[in-house]
Amino acid sequence: MLFPRICPVCNRIVSPFGADICTDCIQKLTFVNEPVCARCGKPLDEEGDLCSDCANMDHVYEKGCAALVYDEYISKSIYRFKYNGKQEFSHFYGRIMSERLGDIIKSWNVEAIVPVPVHRSKLKKRGYNQAALIAKELSKRLKIPVNEALVIRTADTKVQKNLGARERQNNLKGAFKVPRNSVELNTVLIVDDIYTTGATVDSVARCLKGAGVSSVYSATLCIGRGN
Repeated sequence: MLFPRICPVCNRIVSPFGADICTDCIQKLTFVNEPVCARCGKPLDEEGDLCSDCANMDHVYEKGCAALVYDEYISKSIYRFKYNGKQEFSHFYGRIMSERLGDIIKSWNVEAIVPVPVHRSKLKKRGYNQAALIAKELSKRLKIPVNEALVIRTADTKVQKNLGARERQNNLKGAFKVPRNSVELNTVLIVDDIYTTGATVDSVARCLKGAGVSSVYSATLCIGRGN
């Protein structure tokens, strides 16, 4: 009663009270529906199995999925989540990912969820890793353990948003590391808030596979459209 939930879309007190998003606001979001790219999970606007990004690059990870299409509503929500301290939005994010992607993730026989790590300087400034908050909410619902220590970020890279596909790949070279010599896991799920070209997921997947993980999958809250 003293601290009512805030809607992740309109940023006002949720209506009805006690929900994690307003009844009207959830209608504004665009959910990912078939047809989607067979590799990354982007919704496709044209015929074919792969989006243009996946058709022109070899990904390190096996397959990916996402719950929402990246648009003006979810982009503003994620900005407030990451930079305005709205950690409570992770409850809705985790729930919607579980409902939309849970069956797919379970079919992959995932043994651990690994959130994309942030550099310690960003963690100190922000106070939390947004991907880890989403991963923990997803973990509660799917009963799959989260391992935040499996991969660490060793470089404070540039923001990926304004970089091209090749620049994104170069920006992330050497950015992640698996502290252990080997990892006794066969299948891992990487979780993040946004998927664009897959450069971040590939970079983390490369580290995991180098440490002995056999299969790496991806699940994100939102994703861009394919073509």
